[in-house]
Amino acid sequence: MGEFKIAWRNLWRNRKRTLITVMTVIMAVMLSTFMSSLQEGTYSRMIDNVVKFYSGYLQVLHTDFRKSRSINDSFEPPDSLYEIIDNFEEISQVVKRLEAFTLISNGDNTRGCALIGIDPENEDRLTGLSRWIDEGYYLSPGDNGILLAGNLARNLNVKTGDTLILISQGYHGATAAALMPVRGILIFPSPNLNSYGAYVDFRQASYFFDTGENITSLVLMPKDYNQVESIKQKLIEKLGGHYDILSWEEMHPDLVSMIEGDRAAAAILKGVLYLVVGFGILGTIIMMMSERKKELGIMVAIGMRKIRLQRILMYETIFIGILGVLTGFLIIFPVVAFMVNHPVPLPAGIARAFESFGLEPVYYFSMMSGVFVKQIIIIFAITLVIACYPFFNVLKMNILRAIRG
Repeated sequence: MGEFKIAWRNLWRNRKRTLITVMTVIMAVMLSTFMSSLQEGTYSRMIDNVVKFYSGYLQVLHTDFRKSRSINDSFEPPDSLYEIIDNFEEISQVVKRLEAFTLISNGDNTRGCALIGIDPENEDRLTGLSRWIDEGYYLSPGDNGILLAGNLARNLNVKTGDTLILISQGYHGATAAALMPVRGILIFPSPNLNSYGAYVDFRQASYFFDTGENITSLVLMPKDYNQVESIKQKLIEKLGGHYDILSWEEMHPDLVSMIEGDRAAAAILKGVLYLVVGFGILGTIIMMMSERKKELGIMVAIGMRKIRLQRILMYETIFIGILGVLTGFLIIFPVVAFMVNHPVPLPAGIARAFESFGLEPVYYFSMMSGVFVKQIIIIFAITLVIACYPFFNVLKMNILRAIRG
């Protein structure tokens, strides 16, 4: 306990030097945490935009549908399948969909897109689809209308109330053709989704494609997305290979690759930051040891054991690390909490550049515990490593030279 007191008092004998070193640690914690929060918040939003608004975290498909994407590889889910899924407490929602490629025409304008048959009420509970209605209104059960994504509606030059011509190939080569009025236009936060497809009531889609009770996918939402992989493995065991079970990573490998690549780039950037911080702290510690060289030599000369002096100096460095890490956390935590509730929209010029890459032009932040804990541990570990310098410096110290110096 006496060594702790001595180390603490030594810190404040030169307040300016101590405060400079502590500020270096504080800035490191704040910058690395801010970067990590922005990074994880952006990833979470990107995943939510794609996963929660459309694909779900898990899907049950016909074993051939992933390769063919054909309406012929739809299937009629038996009651036993629903019973198995209902027995999973980890799964919160189950939604059926019927999806196939369709040509949609308005006058001279024709576009191809995914036509998705949905149960309007269940779909809205899963994805909150009705929130993104920009014009018109949401589908009601049994409605014969259609919802169009924003870019698709613009390319077709339609507005709510217009009637569209739909042409496709139905089940096992049947001709699929229909006239459908536009009920609403959807504007999603993700530019990619705004160009993806159109939504109709499930009964209308099954009549259009002549598929009866068949579906192309069952979309599953877990209560905790961290359980996706374990739920998938259990489903594979239960269903015995009769169906294809896909996680969101398998459905969106391009998104996973982009996130992994961005993580690697961010890791390099943060690595440079950690090096700068580490050398900044080390420089201050070296300066401190140089200034106190004579003092330390005299202390050893009058009888203080080197090992005790080494411990005191290590404690001083550790105290600096603790002060910097805790203060940095207390400052950055409310800042991140504010940013989580107030995402930052980008200026128009930068926003257009983001949208051209299919990214939402808004900066989002995350309050994940790992965002804070990981940075605190890394910065404190750097401080602990640097604390070894005074230890070895005292170990090889020449007492006579130190006193004369």
